[in-house]
Amino acid sequence: MSAPPLPVPVYDSAARVPCWVVRGGGSVLAFSTRIGGVSAPPFDTLNLGRSTGDDPQAVAENRARLLQRLVLGAAALATAGQVHGTRAVRAEAAGLHADCDALVTTVPGLALAVTTADCLPIAYAAPGAVAVAHSGWRGTAGGMPRAALEAVCDAAGIGPDQVRVYLGPSIRSCCYKVGPEVIDQFPAAARFLRDGSQFLDLAAAARIDLAGAGVRAEHVFDLEECTACHPARYFSHRRDRGVTGRLWAVAALAARAS
Repeated sequence: MSAPPLPVPVYDSAARVPCWVVRGGGSVLAFSTRIGGVSAPPFDTLNLGRSTGDDPQAVAENRARLLQRLVLGAAALATAGQVHGTRAVRAEAAGLHADCDALVTTVPGLALAVTTADCLPIAYAAPGAVAVAHSGWRGTAGGMPRAALEAVCDAAGIGPDQVRVYLGPSIRSCCYKVGPEVIDQFPAAARFLRDGSQFLDLAAAARIDLAGAGVRAEHVFDLEECTACHPARYFSHRRDRGVTGRLWAVAALAARAS
């Protein structure tokens, strides 16, 4: 049985904490923006990263606001240590899961989160399982999109044709100028040459990896949002020269009624 039609992410600019949200099939997926928090510049305002130099209390408040916005305020939270690798870990409890860049769970009420500030965030939803992945150029070149997909399929006991995948805000080919040591690791369809310089399309590379692993093209949704192009909406490590906040990709299965 294939997956149902792909729900489209909804962005509510009038919400206290604006973010992209996907609901359906017993799960909630989300991609945050920088709007709606309490952090001071240069982390203004919804910085969700603890390793940024921001006030830890502000980060904690920002995280609480986003989870409340997603009606996940009481959910346990699992986060990834993120080492720019391709390891996906199955999370069954809250806490920091070290040395991995993707988390998958089948536990209702457990929220998963990865942080980004240009790297590609990927969210996965399947019957009985969700996942999030942090996929920068190193991870994408190494097969992070496929690795997280395989973890979802293994956890849920399903095939890749039943998985829905969402590509969140990241630096895009309009802004992602890279050198030969990076671009040479990617297929031609993810490379763009402009004015003698090479530009990388991480989302295109992720799509290629997912397609090769059996995900149907119509089950992949790309927000097509560039973090570097939109300073009012997103943090960008490259645009802000490393002094900036962090965004979240979040996924959770609905908690069982008590």
